[in-house]
Amino acid sequence: MTPSPIITAQGLAKSFTVKKQRVDAVHPLDLEVQRGELLAFLGPNGAGKSTTLRMLTTLLPPTAGTASVVGFDVARDPAEVRRRIGYIGQGNSAGHNQRVRDELISQGAFYGLGRAETARRADELIESLDLTAIATRGVMALSGGQKRRLDIALGLIHSPELLFLDEPSTGLDPQSRANLWRHIIDLRETHGTTIFVTTHYLEEADQFAERVMVMDHGRVIADDSAAELKTQLAGDVITLGFAGAAPAIPESTRVDDRTVTLTVDHGDRLLPGLIRDLDDAGTPVLSAAIRQHTLDDVFLTLTGRSLRDEVATTTAPENEEVPA
Repeated sequence: MTPSPIITAQGLAKSFTVKKQRVDAVHPLDLEVQRGELLAFLGPNGAGKSTTLRMLTTLLPPTAGTASVVGFDVARDPAEVRRRIGYIGQGNSAGHNQRVRDELISQGAFYGLGRAETARRADELIESLDLTAIATRGVMALSGGQKRRLDIALGLIHSPELLFLDEPSTGLDPQSRANLWRHIIDLRETHGTTIFVTTHYLEEADQFAERVMVMDHGRVIADDSAAELKTQLAGDVITLGFAGAAPAIPESTRVDDRTVTLTVDHGDRLLPGLIRDLDDAGTPVLSAAIRQHTLDDVFLTLTGRSLRDEVATTTAPENEEVPA
């Protein structure tokens, strides 16, 4: 049997009114996410990615189109969608005056779980997310990394099939970010949870996501694995150095008399054979290096902007205007 997708969208769109002018925040979007995928959703501020996320999680009604999430229509059955998904927003969701375990127990009650089941799930999540040492501590006393792990626990208390994470590691130090992602990956491997994540940290998408979508100006402009996007849109740069005069190599660029560069697809696969061919031709390679482009290079190629620059200059949320 062919597995059914966990998210489908057809013509999903959202418009706002800004100073009496219509603004199309998300143009008609077709989307399909398979069960068990880890998808990274990228885009500059104002691109429409958070608006898309809010529509898929029933927090914002679409202007046009349809979407089915975990088998239910987001417009007709929002309560059924919410029962089956976890959503971790950009802000901390726990009450500051609550203790960690008590907050999890309250969250379970909100979802209608029985006392025994809620207690079991709370203790299970406390252990799996390394919250045991702080289970009786007040939320206000937690570090940023601890609060984000608690946010994830709150989003998982009802065992959702699908977890939405909106900028989960923003503002965390590198160690806390690494620990958070370790927990996310463990969650997926252990429970098969589908992960839909937005992030400004491109190295996270590159390292952990098997699929990357890039949105700009309300449209999805790329959708593939990180490796394929880097190959298709940027390529790899090979630099070859020679003891004497550099030979003429098709499609190469001469850096100086003894050095040339080539931009190729899958440079790691091509380099060994290229070195052998040059050696057989009597022009042995003295040095060789490969620069593999990053997702930020891809992002710059696609949008004309660096996502790193976007993060450095602004952290403003996307459109919050009155819907059209």
